[in-house]
Amino acid sequence: MSGRGSASAGERPDGPECDAGVMVLTDAAPTSLPRTLARWVLGTTLVGAGASHLTFARDDFRAQVPSWFPVDDDTVVLVSGLVEIGLGAALLAWGRGRVTVGFVVAAFFVAIFPGNIAQYVEGNDAFGLDTDQKRLIRLFFQPVLVAWALWATAAWRDRPRRR
Repeated sequence: MSGRGSASAGERPDGPECDAGVMVLTDAAPTSLPRTLARWVLGTTLVGAGASHLTFARDDFRAQVPSWFPVDDDTVVLVSGLVEIGLGAALLAWGRGRVTVGFVVAAFFVAIFPGNIAQYVEGNDAFGLDTDQKRLIRLFFQPVLVAWALWATAAWRDRPRRR
């Protein structure tokens, strides 16, 4: 059974809505094994990347903070590292909240894209991106990360829809 009003008292509804028609983003049904594995890989990658913000790769991440950004580079790197650890942990541990987490992770990847653009425009070397060509190619991978977050969590597929 699916759709509005299909769940009886005490039952979870099928899909991203409940009896009252209120959209539920924190109680998604499980996804397929490939999506789950992709979510775990992305979560693990984010935790690792976040940890590297706080430790051995801080200088490289500072190179991605736009020169025009009004906050100290080190503060941006530390905060973004903590956010990445939190997002990665959420991807790993909160399967039922995967739709919400997927949209938040995708939005995070969009939000940090100006840093990648700044690295290209300002010609900052970091992470082995030491030529304009390498920095330009890197820009095309950010949409892949957005798509990965949305696909691995099935966020776009299972997003709430108004009827």
